[in-house]
Amino acid sequence: MSLVVADVAELEARVGERIVGEWFEIDQHRIDAFAEATLDRQWIHVDPERAASGPFGSTIAHGYLTLSLLPHLTAGLVEVGGLAMAVNYGLDTVRFLAPVPAGSRVRAVVEIASVAPSSNGVRLGQSVTVELEGAERPALVAGTIALLVPAA
Repeated sequence: MSLVVADVAELEARVGERIVGEWFEIDQHRIDAFAEATLDRQWIHVDPERAASGPFGSTIAHGYLTLSLLPHLTAGLVEVGGLAMAVNYGLDTVRFLAPVPAGSRVRAVVEIASVAPSSNGVRLGQSVTVELEGAERPALVAGTIALLVPAA
């Protein structure tokens, strides 16, 4: 499911709406690749044998790996017409609430939180919850901001 609007004015009328993304698996290969890219090779992420007897019962994804997947998890969930571009403007908050075991599936739930004019366009605030399949608590919650630049 996605939210498709003709322009920013229509998006503003949709504040409060929630959009649910597709499930995505975070496997050990992806965790290992992230560990290599970031040089964060802590055993809870990359040593399945040791992690099996650790506090989580298996290896877990890095919190920053889960966060870094937000562009993928939210891709296509909100489409706004009449734009030259949309760029990541930043984050207001990020909280890691539950570990993501290797092989788990996650998905994004996006709520349109705000639409505010800025000198370069419009700032779109979104509340993003990354759900962990089968878990009561989400893996993370984040307040994201995108800068929407209208077409000339």
